[in-house]
Amino acid sequence: MQSELEIQAVIGFTGKITQGLVLHPDNEHVIYPLGSTIVVRHIITRQQTFLRGHDNQISVITVSRTGDYVASGQKTYMGFQADIIIWDFKDRSMIHRLKLHKVLIQSLSFSYNELYLASLGGIDDKNMLIVWDIKAGKALYGTPNRDPVNQVQFYNQSDEKMIAVLNTGVQILTIDKQNKKIQSVDVNFGNVKRTFNCVAIDKNDKFCYCGTKTGDVFEVQMDMAIYKRLAPVKKLFSQGVNCLGLLQNGDIIVGAGDGMIAKVSFQTMQIVASSELLGGVTSISFTNDQTHFFAGTSQSNIYWLDTEKLIPELRNTCHYERINDVAFPHNYSDVFATSSLNDIRVWNAKNRQELLRIQVPNLECWAVAFMNDGKSIVSGWSDGKIRAFLPQSGRLLYVINDAHIHGCTSLTCTSDCQRIISGGSEGEVRVWEIGKQTQVMKSSMKEHRGRVWSIQVRRNNEQAVSASADGSCIIWDLKSFTRVMCLFESTLFKMVLYHPEESQLLTTGSDRKITYWETFDGQAIRMLDGSEEGEVNALAITKEGEHFVSGGEDKEVKLWGYDEGICYFKGQGHSGTITRITISPDQKTIISVGAEGAIFIWKMPESVINSKAQQELPTVQSVKKQNEFQQQQQQQQQVPKDAQSQKSNPNAKSVKSGTKSSKK
Repeated sequence: MQSELEIQAVIGFTGKITQGLVLHPDNEHVIYPLGSTIVVRHIITRQQTFLRGHDNQISVITVSRTGDYVASGQKTYMGFQADIIIWDFKDRSMIHRLKLHKVLIQSLSFSYNELYLASLGGIDDKNMLIVWDIKAGKALYGTPNRDPVNQVQFYNQSDEKMIAVLNTGVQILTIDKQNKKIQSVDVNFGNVKRTFNCVAIDKNDKFCYCGTKTGDVFEVQMDMAIYKRLAPVKKLFSQGVNCLGLLQNGDIIVGAGDGMIAKVSFQTMQIVASSELLGGVTSISFTNDQTHFFAGTSQSNIYWLDTEKLIPELRNTCHYERINDVAFPHNYSDVFATSSLNDIRVWNAKNRQELLRIQVPNLECWAVAFMNDGKSIVSGWSDGKIRAFLPQSGRLLYVINDAHIHGCTSLTCTSDCQRIISGGSEGEVRVWEIGKQTQVMKSSMKEHRGRVWSIQVRRNNEQAVSASADGSCIIWDLKSFTRVMCLFESTLFKMVLYHPEESQLLTTGSDRKITYWETFDGQAIRMLDGSEEGEVNALAITKEGEHFVSGGEDKEVKLWGYDEGICYFKGQGHSGTITRITISPDQKTIISVGAEGAIFIWKMPESVINSKAQQELPTVQSVKKQNEFQQQQQQQQQVPKDAQSQKSNPNAKSVKSGTKSSKK
């Protein structure tokens, strides 16, 4: 039986989801999606809890007016049904799983008294709008729409009226209970044509404000279904209006696609205050007193702003693109580094805060490693350069120019910190000698014909092994810089590891197999099915070599017994391909990173930790034997000297007799 791996914490926030960041009405928790997981984080203590039930990326999230319910919808594959889940927030448990929509859930909205939930499907679902009974978990009313619909929103004072934001216009919808239909009225915009994005309704249900891709905001009188005013008066918002929020005095908070967040006056329809955020603004969520609000951006940053002057305070950061590598310093578990598009980030493993960001614009970092002495962070980049940075300040220490032609794809350091072994996308494996002022290439070994995905060095620094996409793993002699052995398999090798005893190798790749190899003769000893669906990209092994972890395109982290070859634990949470996995030096946590930009920190199971502790601690029987042996030694020491001389007499006699005979 496979048990479930426990998530200890996550670093990440899917910022590209519109209104994906929600401040709970209790003013203490922030709710946001990360891949297929919903994260509920306490604002002050930063304690995280997780709502897990989706099997693919979450596309929309909403919270009811009282905060009792949370609803979430997901994307799925073409032709398959997309789930909506209604959660009980207090118990953090699932109430209903609703299945009718196909492929994508576009929008969700709870009614005023929390009787109904409106859900909106995507283009593949014929833009189907369905109203559900929350208590029964059954669909009550449904209607398709010809035009693509972007958002649906219930009125603030009614359970029977809502607004639908179409690409080409806005509709006011009314639930007709007698005929079991949804009646619609189009809002009259005259000759003005726009593509509409989002809507915000005032508390009295008199006016609503609609944001457009052009970058302006329309004021609509809801009882007359006609538009009244247009804002801003002179300057449009660049890259369109992504989200809107309304203050109690009627002022509008506008989040734009270029990162601008602005306050528009209700009376003059002009911009009163504004500020720039990093990434397009996708979410606005107010506190109960509306003095402050959270803003989420497409670059996965979370800001805290006041509603008067809009002064931003950065609260949370994370990667917003694919993460390529993750590494711990040698024998230090409190800090780790990740590499992604444009940057390397160093994280505090305990409080999950970003400590350092090293940015190199318009480039991608493919590999990162710490030198064993902890004095530098070494990285391989898509422009073919190897860059080393100081770990505290992030200052550039040195650059090895033109280390590889089309990018440095993997690297590792020797334990004496004097050499770096790097691999390139053309198949070269190069050895660099690192001095105080110079970085010299000692050797370039060209036998691979494809990208080098992984390099590992033995503890004595005399040999290294490289895994390539050409279907070969080569063991290199680092003294003579020649090939010692070559392992062939019909697969694209993605990862290679030495077992801690260094008598065996562990490889994985595109054939979904995890293979054990003998380093003595290069023979494959055992092959395991690492995954049933996609290729396996990542491996990590414990210090004792009793367990190893794998991950790949099936988005699952698996913990295996090395000797048994059995998968004991499985962890689900990623919504993208797992690119790298590592185990912390203290062996208490597993860290996995994925193509969606998420960092998952998994708790190492107690059974695995206990088995290691039992190995380290001597058993009761061995302790007894040691005590008995010590007692025997003490008794021998207490024996009189005469007895000892008697025991040793026969030898003494033979020596003496020998001397006497020689005298004769």
